[in-house]
Amino acid sequence: MEKVTVSKWDQAEIIEIKEDVTAFLEEALEENNLEFLFKTIGYIARSKGMAQIARELNLNREGLYTALSPQGNPSFATIVRVLDNLGYQLSIRQKIPAIAECPNVTSTLTFDHIE
Repeated sequence: MEKVTVSKWDQAEIIEIKEDVTAFLEEALEENNLEFLFKTIGYIARSKGMAQIARELNLNREGLYTALSPQGNPSFATIVRVLDNLGYQLSIRQKIPAIAECPNVTSTLTFDHIE
Protein backbone atom coordinates (compact mmCIF):
# COMPACT_ATOMS: atom_id res chain seq x y z
CA MET A 1 0.00 0.00 0.00
CA GLU A 2 1.28 3.44 -0.94
CA LYS A 3 1.91 5.95 1.87
CA VAL A 4 -0.07 9.15 1.76
CA THR A 5 1.40 12.31 3.21
CA VAL A 6 -1.10 14.60 4.87
CA SER A 7 -0.23 18.10 5.91
CA LYS A 8 -1.95 20.04 8.66
CA TRP A 9 -4.56 22.44 7.26
CA ASP A 10 -4.21 26.01 8.45
CA GLN A 11 -7.24 28.27 8.11
CA ALA A 12 -4.93 31.29 8.09
CA GLU A 13 -3.63 30.19 4.67
CA ILE A 14 -7.00 30.71 2.94
CA ILE A 15 -7.50 34.30 4.12
CA GLU A 16 -6.27 36.30 1.17
CA ILE A 17 -8.45 39.34 0.55
CA LYS A 18 -10.19 41.98 2.67
CA GLU A 19 -13.60 40.45 1.87
CA ASP A 20 -12.44 37.14 3.41
CA VAL A 21 -11.37 38.95 6.58
CA THR A 22 -14.67 40.82 6.80
CA ALA A 23 -16.70 37.64 6.26
CA PHE A 24 -14.73 35.73 8.91
CA LEU A 25 -15.09 38.54 11.46
CA GLU A 26 -18.81 38.99 10.84
CA GLU A 27 -19.44 35.26 11.20
CA ALA A 28 -17.39 35.11 14.39
CA LEU A 29 -19.33 38.00 15.92
CA GLU A 30 -22.69 36.48 14.95
CA GLU A 31 -21.77 33.24 16.72
CA ASN A 32 -21.67 35.15 20.03
CA ASN A 33 -18.82 32.90 21.20
CA LEU A 34 -15.70 34.63 22.54
CA GLU A 35 -13.44 31.61 22.07
CA PHE A 36 -14.46 31.41 18.40
CA LEU A 37 -13.99 35.18 18.00
CA PHE A 38 -10.49 35.12 19.51
CA LYS A 39 -9.51 32.12 17.40
CA THR A 40 -10.83 33.84 14.25
CA ILE A 41 -8.91 37.04 15.00
CA GLY A 42 -5.85 34.84 15.59
CA TYR A 43 -6.24 33.20 12.15
CA ILE A 44 -6.58 36.61 10.53
CA ALA A 45 -3.58 38.01 12.41
CA ARG A 46 -1.47 34.98 11.40
CA SER A 47 -2.53 35.43 7.77
CA LYS A 48 -1.23 39.01 7.89
CA GLY A 49 1.87 38.18 9.93
CA MET A 50 1.61 37.81 13.70
CA ALA A 51 5.22 38.87 14.29
CA GLN A 52 4.73 42.08 12.33
CA ILE A 53 1.47 42.89 14.12
CA ALA A 54 3.09 42.23 17.50
CA ARG A 55 6.01 44.50 16.57
CA GLU A 56 3.72 47.29 15.36
CA LEU A 57 1.66 47.07 18.55
CA ASN A 58 4.75 46.77 20.76
CA LEU A 59 3.55 43.41 22.08
CA ASN A 60 5.31 40.11 22.69
CA ARG A 61 4.72 37.77 19.70
CA GLU A 62 4.34 34.64 21.83
CA GLY A 63 1.97 36.45 24.16
CA LEU A 64 -0.15 37.59 21.23
CA TYR A 65 -0.27 34.03 19.85
CA THR A 66 -1.40 32.79 23.27
CA ALA A 67 -3.95 35.57 23.74
CA LEU A 68 -5.56 34.84 20.38
CA SER A 69 -5.58 31.07 20.80
CA PRO A 70 -8.72 29.12 21.79
CA GLN A 71 -7.36 28.99 25.35
CA GLY A 72 -6.45 32.67 25.35
CA ASN A 73 -8.07 35.42 27.32
CA PRO A 74 -7.00 38.67 25.64
CA SER A 75 -7.93 41.99 27.12
CA PHE A 76 -10.53 44.09 25.34
CA ALA A 77 -7.76 46.61 24.64
CA THR A 78 -5.69 43.93 22.88
CA ILE A 79 -8.64 42.91 20.68
CA VAL A 80 -9.35 46.54 19.76
CA ARG A 81 -5.67 47.21 18.99
CA VAL A 82 -5.28 44.10 16.83
CA LEU A 83 -8.49 44.84 14.93
CA ASP A 84 -7.35 48.44 14.42
CA ASN A 85 -4.01 47.19 13.11
CA LEU A 86 -5.89 44.97 10.66
CA GLY A 87 -7.96 47.95 9.51
CA TYR A 88 -11.16 47.23 11.45
CA GLN A 89 -13.09 48.76 14.30
CA LEU A 90 -15.85 47.43 16.50
CA SER A 91 -19.31 48.88 16.32
CA ILE A 92 -22.50 48.10 18.18
CA ARG A 93 -26.02 47.80 16.88
CA GLN A 94 -29.21 46.90 18.64
CA LYS A 95 -30.20 43.29 18.30
CA ILE A 96 -33.39 42.89 16.28
CA PRO A 97 -35.80 40.66 18.20
CA ALA A 98 -37.73 37.91 16.48
CA ILE A 99 -41.32 38.82 15.57
CA ALA A 100 -42.62 36.33 18.14
CA GLU A 101 -40.82 38.31 20.84
CA CYS A 102 -42.59 41.57 19.87
CA PRO A 103 -45.99 41.57 21.60
CA ASN A 104 -47.33 44.54 19.61
CA VAL A 105 -46.60 43.05 16.19
CA THR A 106 -49.62 41.27 14.76
CA SER A 107 -48.75 40.99 11.08
CA THR A 108 -45.83 39.64 9.17
CA LEU A 109 -43.19 41.84 7.63
CA THR A 110 -43.11 42.41 3.91
CA PHE A 111 -40.40 43.88 1.75
CA ASP A 112 -41.06 46.10 -1.22
CA HIS A 113 -38.74 46.00 -4.16
CA ILE A 114 -37.46 49.50 -4.90
CA GLU A 115 -36.07 50.22 -8.33
